Amino acid sequence: MNLGYFVEAAARELALFAAAGFLVGGIDELLIDLTWTIRAVRRMFVFRTRERATVDTLPPAAPGRFAVFIPAWDESAVIGAMLRHLLASFGDCAVYVAVYPNDPATRAAVAAFDEPRLRIAITERPGPTTKADALNTLWRAMVADEAREGARYRGVVLHDAEDVVHPDELRVFAGLIDRFALIQLPVLPLVDRTSRWIAGTYLDEFAEHHGKTLLAREETGAAVPSAGVGCVFEREALGRIAGDQGPFDAASLTEDYELGLRLRAAGGRAAFVRIEDANGRLIATQEHFPASYDAAVRQRARWIAGIALHGWDRLRWSGGMAERWMRARDRRSLIAAFVLLAGYLALILWIGLVVATGEIATLGLPGWLTTAVTVLMLWRIGVRAAFVTAAHGWRQGLLSILRVLVANAITIGASWRAILIYLRARRSGGVVWDKTAHVFPESVAR
Repeated sequence: MNLGYFVEAAARELALFAAAGFLVGGIDELLIDLTWTIRAVRRMFVFRTRERATVDTLPPAAPGRFAVFIPAWDESAVIGAMLRHLLASFGDCAVYVAVYPNDPATRAAVAAFDEPRLRIAITERPGPTTKADALNTLWRAMVADEAREGARYRGVVLHDAEDVVHPDELRVFAGLIDRFALIQLPVLPLVDRTSRWIAGTYLDEFAEHHGKTLLAREETGAAVPSAGVGCVFEREALGRIAGDQGPFDAASLTEDYELGLRLRAAGGRAAFVRIEDANGRLIATQEHFPASYDAAVRQRARWIAGIALHGWDRLRWSGGMAERWMRARDRRSLIAAFVLLAGYLALILWIGLVVATGEIATLGLPGWLTTAVTVLMLWRIGVRAAFVTAAHGWRQGLLSILRVLVANAITIGASWRAILIYLRARRSGGVVWDKTAHVFPESVAR
């Protein structure tokens, strides 16, 4: 037996593992496509007899105000421009911003506003803690204000310090909050001309996730998780699950995702709402996402660690078949990274064999498996390109095909980092806010 034999055997086993993983994942995605298609067809028949809803056709809003929560750790570079745009866009509301005692720059940027709607809350502990800890600080400040003013807010809106809000956002929430415990609007990443390949992967992911996957998830009857921005929680629903410190779990890296599931478990209804304004523009939250490989890996590692690892520990499995299916999908990202890595290693070994022997090596995979995986992969890439085209135009749709390799590289790197985050948290018994630097668009800031 020579080295070539072992290399060929390793390539064959890796390829078989990867192909099996691609097959299972491809069928899973195909079921989501089918669910979305059923929903889309049914809505087409509905719209033949009923006018498509816009913000102007929403039910009249009941009286009451909203509280907007913005946690801010090391956000002095963007928080001023973000608040200026938000306060100009939103009407009557209260904007609560959490700052840290050891972050004077962010505190000064917020305190520079002479605005009665703006309220600053300082966390008890120096930062960084967790985003949930900052949100609980805001919750306690809001509850104290309610007791002092003798009136409760209708809902709690979440935003981050880099968000570009839509002026009609609160109108949507006001018209629907009496029917739902959670309302989530789409997140629409901004195009970054300086980072078409890294930041562009977020265009691809959110176009498909918020254009198809969450709608299919809602169709199955499973819980709709919060994205942490562009969403509102009905105030009384939050109050029912809030402890002494607040409703957000300070020990979680993905408190927004978990809160959506906890509300559903407590009997609350959630809705993912795609609705247009009077000009036909989608009412969504826009923001820039990481533009470098390292920053993208750090952010996605936090999501993977919080949902796929900590979420498994903390939330376990519950609910019916649809809920368990969706939780399995939420937690499969780590497995997907190993499948991708196995596929790339098999490809590298295969190329090495071809170069070394001068012959096209065959790995002995069943023909039906190779064909099925190839068709499913091409279908997957085509579906994503279609949703990206619908959200951002045909140029970005074409780029999304090429960005598949970049997205895979980010997923693999983020998964390894997520494992380290998880193991470190297990040893230390706690997690911290591993945030990335943010950018606010200059065109909006002016």
